[in-house]
Amino acid sequence: MGFFNKIFTSNKSKSPEDKFIVTITADYIRVEHPERKTEQVLWNNIVEIKLINTNQGPWLPDVWLGLFGKEDGCLIPMGAKGYNEVYDIVTKYDNFNFENVIKSMGCTDNKEFLLWVKE
Repeated sequence: MGFFNKIFTSNKSKSPEDKFIVTITADYIRVEHPERKTEQVLWNNIVEIKLINTNQGPWLPDVWLGLFGKEDGCLIPMGAKGYNEVYDIVTKYDNFNFENVIKSMGCTDNKEFLLWVKE
């Protein structure tokens, strides 16, 4: 059995979300990936937050938290380390739309769900 365990565990692929590095500071959120351009947005510059669903899973992330500024932004895939921490922070924003979070979780289509807009 040790032989089979070694074969199957050594070939076990990581989820695509594992390659994302999310850095959270008091000033900004940065998302890095070895095959993508680094994205960053200042907390104070965020004007819109969305959940973006795609039909690309399971080979690629299929639900993204989008934090958008006027000139910058970043996308964090659900399941990436740091996603939950950012999500917990933004859900405290006034008028955060939890109903659209629920709609997103039940959706398998390519669709965007607006969660918050800066007033």
